[in-house]
Amino acid sequence: MTIEQVLVLLIFSATMAALIFTRKRPSAIFGASTLALLLAQQLDLNTILTNVTNTGLVTLILLLLISHSIDKTTLIVRLGRALLTGSYAKSFLRMFALTFTSSALLNNTAVVASLISPIKQNQLHPPSKLLIPLSYAAILGGTVTLIGTSTNLIVDSFLIEHGHPGFAFFDFTIFGITAGLACGVLLFLLSPLLPTLEATQGNYQSYLLEADVEPNSELVGKSIEQNHLRNLPELFLIEIVRQGSVISPVEPDMVIQEHDKLIFTGNVKKIDSIGHVKGLTMFAEANGLLSENLTEVIVSNRATILGKTLKQIGFRALFDAAVVAIRRDGEAISGKLGELKIQSGDFLLLATGNDFQRRDNISKNFFVVSEQKITRKLLPWQEYFTWFGFIAAIALAASSIVPLATGLLFYAASLVAIKIASIAEFKRNLPLNLIIVIVGALSLATALENSGIIQLASNYLMPLLGDANPIYALITIYIMTVLLTEFVTNNAAAALMFPFAYGLTTAMQLPIMPFALAVAFAASASFISPYGYQTNLIVFSASQYKYSHFARIGLPISVLFGTIVLSMLNWFYL
Repeated sequence: MTIEQVLVLLIFSATMAALIFTRKRPSAIFGASTLALLLAQQLDLNTILTNVTNTGLVTLILLLLISHSIDKTTLIVRLGRALLTGSYAKSFLRMFALTFTSSALLNNTAVVASLISPIKQNQLHPPSKLLIPLSYAAILGGTVTLIGTSTNLIVDSFLIEHGHPGFAFFDFTIFGITAGLACGVLLFLLSPLLPTLEATQGNYQSYLLEADVEPNSELVGKSIEQNHLRNLPELFLIEIVRQGSVISPVEPDMVIQEHDKLIFTGNVKKIDSIGHVKGLTMFAEANGLLSENLTEVIVSNRATILGKTLKQIGFRALFDAAVVAIRRDGEAISGKLGELKIQSGDFLLLATGNDFQRRDNISKNFFVVSEQKITRKLLPWQEYFTWFGFIAAIALAASSIVPLATGLLFYAASLVAIKIASIAEFKRNLPLNLIIVIVGALSLATALENSGIIQLASNYLMPLLGDANPIYALITIYIMTVLLTEFVTNNAAAALMFPFAYGLTTAMQLPIMPFALAVAFAASASFISPYGYQTNLIVFSASQYKYSHFARIGLPISVLFGTIVLSMLNWFYL
């Protein structure tokens, strides 16, 4: 081996060891490896900059950015609230179908984040019986299309880097649907092995919030249970104010009427979930001031508003602000927000107007504590545009009329033009860590190939696999990728294994497509460990799961998934 090969191999080995044995962020590790390759003169700056503009990477970034706009829509959240019934089988089927289907087109991490709260809040089934299936359904659904998971787009970026046209939109579909549905059936059969555990409780201070039922609301004439108002994330309906009377406690069969005022208590950071309920208007929204930025204040002991209600004060005119929620430590409060008498030490969450900061009476009445950010409620036509625009971009790409990156770029620009998103929001949500991981992995792969390390590895494997059936090479690549993804996360596993898969196919003169698909599927097949995939981590932290709970259910799922995928790839390509 030459000195250059030794240097590259040392950097590669150090990168692998750091990913497996340390808790450092993958972005920090790949960033350090890229700098080390530059320092060792095994890489130049032009190569790194070329990797930054890789078409697959640009597509992935655009997809992640616009996913934040899609998250503002209410469709997935509204469907999520209606998922669960008294039958576990029906609840499982609904949850799996919605998650699997949604994850094929949307960011599967965002899908799980949207559905996890109604599952945690449900009082019909232990959340631990549904949270692991939720994550696995999202993983399986993500393998159905090119855009279902970032892993597929990462492998696509490597294919493009090596002069291949890349994946077509539906190259994954027949394999992903077949393996996904089979694993879904097995997952249901294994559900008795899922533990019965308590969901973790959120650490937050409970505020009191008020929402008015609009005259033509879809809630009117239906019960609390039928409107799924008991499944709002970390928000609990505690009272109904009807014609001046307070109804408490609120029974599940209580029927909503026009002009009811619904009083919730809970986490104000989840206030946007009330906005997802059509026909409910927040107290501050009725005052015309509910926006993305909220200001938390404490009422001063010298305030001039003490002992008066919000209506008596004329709060909006006095401060150019409206009260979204109120909290009083050490004392339970109830009733309409507008009729509560303000006391010293009350915490108020305010939606503020442009003139709020310039009012000279603010400091006399309040101590400003912090600012909160909530998701702005979209208008109905904005919701329709968001969904139809996204579907149009995907349909044009799937039909090979407009490249996916081009369609997503124009779609993102249109979201900014009609104020569904903003440039500042895109900058804030730029997935910098993921960009560093992919660029670092592409750069490391380039160094491995240019130095001849991939060729050496291929030459070593040739005597073992050269005369064997190509399926054994495919199985080897798949198993190595699965093992790696359970240790170092799916994106890093895909990025590290593709160069070896490519080198092996070149040496054995085999088609690259089945091996690229094998790397993509294997990198997503993180069922055994809670640490290999983002959705597993989300549900792991949402309940009292242990590592063994994932391993017990995930091992047979992983075996079945791999068996079906490898068998079909062998049948179609080898």
